[in-house]
Amino acid sequence: MIAMLTGIIAHKSPDHIVLDVHGVGYRVQIPFSTYYELPEEGGSATLQIHTSVREDAILLYGFRTRLEKSFFQLLISVSGVGPKLARDILSNIQPAPLAQALMQGDIQKLSSIPGIGKKTAERLILELKEKIGKLDMGATPVAEPRNIPGEDLVEDVVSALLNLGYKEPQVRKVVGSLDASQNVSLEDLLKQALKVLMK
Repeated sequence: MIAMLTGIIAHKSPDHIVLDVHGVGYRVQIPFSTYYELPEEGGSATLQIHTSVREDAILLYGFRTRLEKSFFQLLISVSGVGPKLARDILSNIQPAPLAQALMQGDIQKLSSIPGIGKKTAERLILELKEKIGKLDMGATPVAEPRNIPGEDLVEDVVSALLNLGYKEPQVRKVVGSLDASQNVSLEDLLKQALKVLMK
């Protein structure tokens, strides 16, 4: 079972990276929160890994912090929440506000995340409210903004949001209203879009 990987980022996109570990390329699924904190391609990174074994595939999910990984593992322990949905939840909401929503029983906030309906939100609160209190929340690192110029910036944001389960007309409307100037990074646009979509 792979628990951690350190290597060079051979490819980086909002939902996954390819990590070159001594010549072996590992495809690792990541949430946006981890994506924001990773260096550019060619940079070195260490990820906390959760290995998901299915009948037809072995999938790796990577996180910059143990806290994110702990949250991910708590989420997939809930009936009806698989690894992809757990990753999408962490892409939409940081661990601290997620913990707050769970502990306060904020069904409205949780059910505003794509893929989570009212019943799933209620189940998350019921099953995780007690467990969340035992987690060491600690201080989570804040990502430094990085500029990623290019004409495909908006399309990258649209693609990332569609992968999270948002509908294309809604995504294009929100992204079209954002400031996509040359000085804006992909991370900034994603954060702006998610802020609007989560209202």
